[in-house]
This record gives sequence, structure tokens and C-alpha cells, in this order.
Amino acid sequence: MFLSTTINGVDAKGRVSVPADFRSVVRGGPFDGIIVWPSFDGPYLEGGGQALLDSYQRLIEDMDPYDDARIAFERAIFGAARPLAFDATGRVTLPRELIDHAGLDGKATFVGLGSRFELWSPDAYAEHQASARAFARENKRSLRLVPRNGGAS
Repeated sequence: MFLSTTINGVDAKGRVSVPADFRSVVRGGPFDGIIVWPSFDGPYLEGGGQALLDSYQRLIEDMDPYDDARIAFERAIFGAARPLAFDATGRVTLPRELIDHAGLDGKATFVGLGSRFELWSPDAYAEHQASARAFARENKRSLRLVPRNGGAS
């Protein structure tokens, strides 16, 4: 599971160290690295491991093959995804178009979201984080515990 928030430097060649706990989530899979794509929701990157892409593929394959939304998801996720292999020190090299999309200027904020993660410009994430926390606070009742075995939670 991808957890926590970490800010790491991005060097002039686009190399960034992936947090060790993020690396441990994807190690041992068919690909020794992460998979990243530009978010269609804003100026940040989304990413994960092969397991995440497999789950997205299952969800998308359940859609009608001629559904315009299915085709849009396939293009926005699979068509834009970049597999990024780890080097010997746990870094990946971000392509220029991904750096530009997220506005990564020397630093990147890794944000763990359970089965996936995001990569943000630290300043953009700081702005977003305040509104996301306020939204979560206002909607906290949406998280309901389901009683186990018919008992109270």
C-alpha cells in the first residue's frame, strides 16, 4: 500500500528518488519500477504498479467496447502511461512531458493513496492539500463503518 507524503529532489536530468516504502510496494512484480501518467484531473501525475494497471484494465474491460468513455479512459491512462524502471539507487527518470505536465521544478511531492500515488509540485500540492482536508472534514460522515457480524460498530 502506498502511504505517506514525501518531497524529493528532481535533478536536471529528470531523475527522482522514489521513496523506499513506495518501491517496496511494487518490487517483485513483473516490472521493477513504477508506472506513471499525466492526470486528467489536474496538473499532477498519477501512478502505481502493475497491480493498479491490471485493476484499471478489469474495470475498463467491463465497459461496452464502443463506449466513448471506455476509449477515453484507455487513451488517458494506458496510452499516456510510462513505465519507469528503478536504477541501482531507487531513482526513476521522468520524461520531460511528465515533468512539464506536473510543473515539477526541482522537487516532487509523492502522495500515497493506498493502491496508487500522485506526484505533485510541492507548491501545488500544498494548495490542494488545504482544500482536500477541508472537503474531507465536511464530508467525514461519508465514511461509515459497517457493523461486523450484526454487532454495533
